[in-house]
Amino acid sequence: MLQAESLTPAQRWGVAIASAVAARSPRLRDALVLDARGAVGDPVIDDAFAAASLMAMNNIFYRFRHMVAKETYTQKPARLRMQRIAKPATNKADFELFCLAVSAINGCEMCIRSHEEAVIKNGLSEDQVHDAVRIAATMNAAAVAIELPLMTA
Repeated sequence: MLQAESLTPAQRWGVAIASAVAARSPRLRDALVLDARGAVGDPVIDDAFAAASLMAMNNIFYRFRHMVAKETYTQKPARLRMQRIAKPATNKADFELFCLAVSAINGCEMCIRSHEEAVIKNGLSEDQVHDAVRIAATMNAAAVAIELPLMTA
């Protein structure tokens, strides 16, 4: 799965790590970080963690707004601190791709649409979006399998 041809190594590792964090799998996260350190370095890992953390907040907030569908809530300022999105350690396109993957796991339609648009505007392709979401889906499934307790007969 991490051999997706349309993505750079930094994009693959960043999406995978951000997805493992979003899927709440410490074992998968730690294994990916260990392998990624030698492959892509700390800035990608830092951005993956930052994307997962920011989306943990934003996805809840914006999913609530979307699901409630009351204009009164959309008129209120979010007042969420999101400066890291504007100043990633790597680059804007990759950071948005990490955010998109996490938003897909967290199921926030508004965030998925927003980050997909930002990714495309920053020069990435629909093939790259598709591959990133496939990695996110796979990491989420791996996290479920890894974190499930062993069944005994």
